[in-house]
Amino acid sequence: MKAEPAHVDYVIAITESGICLIRQRRKSHFTPPQNCVCSFERTMTQQLLLTAIDHFGKSGFDGASTRAIASASGTAMSSITYHYGGKKGLYLAAADHIAESLSEGLGPILANAREHAAAPRNQAVETILLLLDGMATMMLSPASEPWARFIIREQQQPTEAFERLYLGAMRDVTETLVALVKRARPDLDDFEARATSIFLHGHALTLRAGRAAVHRVLGYETLDDDVCQRLRKRLRVHALRILTEEEVPS
Repeated sequence: MKAEPAHVDYVIAITESGICLIRQRRKSHFTPPQNCVCSFERTMTQQLLLTAIDHFGKSGFDGASTRAIASASGTAMSSITYHYGGKKGLYLAAADHIAESLSEGLGPILANAREHAAAPRNQAVETILLLLDGMATMMLSPASEPWARFIIREQQQPTEAFERLYLGAMRDVTETLVALVKRARPDLDDFEARATSIFLHGHALTLRAGRAAVHRVLGYETLDDDVCQRLRKRLRVHALRILTEEEVPS
């Protein structure tokens, strides 16, 4: 596959409606194509799901009120029963919506990563760095906060919804990363490559899952564009060290 020109960057565009990978020329104005953003119609059903994700993420399954969700989304309680059969059905539908949105939105960046799964070592390394930068950009974006809270709750106390999240979106990301790590670090066995991919993934995830600590350690009340850029650069440096240095004998 022909390498991208040096003057082209990949960046992540994130909105409430979706996530997408775009190519952007450095130091130039860029307007994402209209078909870049995941096309989810702003229907009442979608608004109900987005509201449910927010409420379940903040309060958990037991703490969230379907009456409050219906009221906040501007729909009737009967809509929840009609479309989802009740609270549990709405919760699982919220998990499905997150998985589908992530899967569709991350499609371009994952497709790019899969193309390099059997690439030479140096290309595998750069592809991992791009994938991690995309994840970091997502975690730093305010748009990730509602669904990240939902996912974090499921990570700590997994239910049927976690299976839907993992099989619907997370597995594809993790297995792609593992395959790339094996190309970048052929000295690692399967367990070591998988463990390494977990820790690499964690570099990006902590920017959202550990957000309060990130603010406190850095001494910033908010993370502006400059701070976010510096964090992404440090992530790249740390990941590059892990991916290019041989294992130290124990």
